[in-house]
Amino acid sequence: MPLLLGVNIDHIATLRQARYAKEPDSPNAEPCPVIAGHDALAGGADSLTIHVRGDRRHMQDADAYRIREEIKLPLNLEMGVTEEMLGLALKLKPEFVCLVPESRMEITTEGGLDVLASFDKTRMVIARLQDAGIRVSVFIDPDLKQVEAACEACADMIELHTGAFANATGDAVQTELDRLAAAAKEGHLSLQVNAGHGINYTNIQQILTIPHLAELNIGHSIIARSTRVGLTAAVREMKELMAAYSA
Repeated sequence: MPLLLGVNIDHIATLRQARYAKEPDSPNAEPCPVIAGHDALAGGADSLTIHVRGDRRHMQDADAYRIREEIKLPLNLEMGVTEEMLGLALKLKPEFVCLVPESRMEITTEGGLDVLASFDKTRMVIARLQDAGIRVSVFIDPDLKQVEAACEACADMIELHTGAFANATGDAVQTELDRLAAAAKEGHLSLQVNAGHGINYTNIQQILTIPHLAELNIGHSIIARSTRVGLTAAVREMKELMAAYSA
């Protein structure tokens, strides 16, 4: 199976919300995340990822519903483990949900969900989403205890947090790759293994050494690249780099 690419388009909405303005929505009132979704589809994206945060700093509820209705790609909703977001997910009914930690003070997601510390609540949310026919992933650090907890909570998938690898320098780079590989090997025994956070056009080559990956979720670097070449081309370039992957 080819390695799939989920394109996170949150930061298109970040640009709009920075000024609380209409731009870059289109003149005919089509929301910019919807336009981005069409462009990502044209570039070969396998799914779209959006994160509706509690503070609505980028994606708005209306964006999520328009994307769900208009873009013919599987939708992955990143969400905090809260009743508010559970209610949104049950109405939106994306194909996938990825449970993530969420803090009002963070700039972006800074670490994996501590499934061990919030096991009962996480398990309950997973069960309610699965009862609605939604497959569930948990975004976790590459820690074997967290992998085991995700399995025990009956998640369908894990998404390994690659941020520590992306930020590492020197010998720490290989250390983080080894952690990711070990977590992927353990997770693959019972779960689909995805990965994301901080993956870019340079470090993707090292990411491709991690075994058993099914999908990468990449956002910021693709959106940044799109300012130079357009989003369709930026997605296509990333897909080309991923094509050599062998699980």
